[in-house]
Amino acid sequence: MTTILLTGFEPFGTDSENPSGDAVRLLASTWQGPEQLVTAVLPVTFDGAGARLRELIAEHSPDLIIATGLAGNRAALSFERVAVNLRDARIADNAGEQPIDTPVVPAAASALFATLPVKAMTAAVADAGVPAELSLSAGTFVCNDVMFQAIDAAGHARAGFIHLPWADGQKPAPAPTLPLAEIARGIEVAIRAALATTDDLTVVGGTIS
Repeated sequence: MTTILLTGFEPFGTDSENPSGDAVRLLASTWQGPEQLVTAVLPVTFDGAGARLRELIAEHSPDLIIATGLAGNRAALSFERVAVNLRDARIADNAGEQPIDTPVVPAAASALFATLPVKAMTAAVADAGVPAELSLSAGTFVCNDVMFQAIDAAGHARAGFIHLPWADGQKPAPAPTLPLAEIARGIEVAIRAALATTDDLTVVGGTIS
């Protein structure tokens, strides 16, 4: 049976909610299969998130790994292309740690590309009526950390990361939002597109700025 590992994050800092964790829980409650969907909500900590993700990969040997996290300034599901082997935290994580210019995985590659068909996933989600975009970089905070570790530990699986906007009713003004059900639906459409796509679309995805 095909196994999908889908993760989100717990609330960060003083936030009471995180749409990534909420969307993952919502999708888990409505998932119809036939694939096995394994879900988890990760801590927003450099030491804890990647370690827990690696435990889940070792335990379930998934075929597809999709991690999600909040990007509160974005209005669409953002499919990340590149994770960098760099921790450079502008602010502290939930454990109070703030690494600066240290590697995610010592001696690993400087950067890793998502192995998901991110262009096909972006197109499928947009075609389903959910705002979607392609994004180059997952940043240098815990979201990037998890994306890098997912790809590094994936083995035979394809892996990548989706940044999500705030859900309605959660935002600190004036951040853009989407209904939580639409976020979860977009993630499901993305999963289906990844399962159905072997070779990604050959379409323009770059920018000039």
